[in-house]
Amino acid sequence: MNGLKAEARILAEALASRVNAIGSTPFDLLVCPPFPVLSTVVGAVAGTGIGVGGQDCHAKVSGAHTGDVSAAMLVDQGCQFVILGHSERRADHHESDDVVQAKVAAALAAGLVAVVCVGETEAQRDAGETLAVVSSQLAGSLPSGADPRQLVIAYEPVWAIGTGRTPTIEDVAQVHAAIRWDLSRLLGAEAAAGVRVLYGGSVKPDNAQALMALDDVDGALVGGASLKADDFWAIAMACPAP
Repeated sequence: MNGLKAEARILAEALASRVNAIGSTPFDLLVCPPFPVLSTVVGAVAGTGIGVGGQDCHAKVSGAHTGDVSAAMLVDQGCQFVILGHSERRADHHESDDVVQAKVAAALAAGLVAVVCVGETEAQRDAGETLAVVSSQLAGSLPSGADPRQLVIAYEPVWAIGTGRTPTIEDVAQVHAAIRWDLSRLLGAEAAAGVRVLYGGSVKPDNAQALMALDDVDGALVGGASLKADDFWAIAMACPAP
């Protein structure tokens, strides 16, 4: 929940100019601004290949849900993606796995790619429950028969978001490998191999290269650093070419 129209335009145009300067990028770049500035950002990045997504959507197509936004509304604004099940939605709005699953189903039905977030709290981590929690959230948040081409998974340890703390490289590698195994079990090995698994949680320019070099880390879900074009771009440039 950051940025007014003028700020959003400046940030989006800064990213667009960097993409235009190099002609094409070896990575996919996605921005997910707050709902009120979506149209501003869509216009600013038009023709650059930068994707745009929403930060949430409702599970229903329409109806008496004041203040909510449907997946179809996001598509109508020019979105191709939507973040669902972010830890702040799960905590602040008490979203269960069932609620997230219904939203993911709605997003897929509308043609959006769903960036589905999973991750443990500090208490769960300290209790040694990280892998069990992440596995349970993943299984509970993905609808049966989901098209893997419309899925991106983001692992975001809740205790690392905005704190400046990150798990060790070994811990990230372990969780991402477990997510890949769970995806194989849920979707089949071939389909799971094509699903991108992102790491989120205090990703910064100075740790991005080490994180992006891990086998099962396919990109980053960037938080605070995405509010600075230079930092966001540096993180993107840390992604190895496919």
